[in-house]
Amino acid sequence: MTTESLAIDPAIRDALQSVSTATLTTVLLKHGLRNVWLRGTRPLAPGLPRIVGRAFTLRFVPAREDLATPASWASPISTRAAIEAMPAGCVAVVGALGVTDAGIFGDILCARMQKRGVAALVTDGVVRDVAGVLQTGLPVWCQGTAAPPSVAGLTFVGWQEPIDCGGVAVFPNDVIVVDQDGAVLIPAAMLADVVAASVEQERLEGWIMEEVDRGTPLPGLYPPNEENKARYAAWRAGQGVS
Repeated sequence: MTTESLAIDPAIRDALQSVSTATLTTVLLKHGLRNVWLRGTRPLAPGLPRIVGRAFTLRFVPAREDLATPASWASPISTRAAIEAMPAGCVAVVGALGVTDAGIFGDILCARMQKRGVAALVTDGVVRDVAGVLQTGLPVWCQGTAAPPSVAGLTFVGWQEPIDCGGVAVFPNDVIVVDQDGAVLIPAAMLADVVAASVEQERLEGWIMEEVDRGTPLPGLYPPNEENKARYAAWRAGQGVS
């Protein structure tokens, strides 16, 4: 049974596009979550923008010879069918067991995802046909590239169900933020609290950077002591921040 895809509130998406994944990991740590950075998810191309979207999950298991065949690509349970269920704006998150010698998607599948308006592809595996994938314009975060197809090392089993990606439990409709530092997960139930805290953390760190530029020593500044907290509060008030 698959989970219905939900849209992300544009205001939340816009707010998170100003928050780095580094900041998010700090905020989530303060909320008690340590395991939120998806290991092995690196940008395939330089200069990719920060992207925010709801997770649309896909799951692979180890290859089994009677199931992992080219004929399986025409099955009703296939990566092709999963792509047709992806809503515009989602981030496709693919649990590939960290396999690096079988490419989960190539240029044709990525081109179709781009046409459907998928925001990004994130996986702990690798892609193939890399030149073509880059030409599609689909932003990809992965471990790299490999020539063999997915069935050389993996069996596709379903979509929109909980997965393991990069050692992190990803549920459908969790929120994924990706930038040059990789991919970070925000649990759907914690979204509002994390967004508010993250925006404030970015504002605080922006003020701290201004102080560093002025030559202020770090002790008592980062993190701020009571004196610097008061100075920051006065600065916020002067900026009209409630």
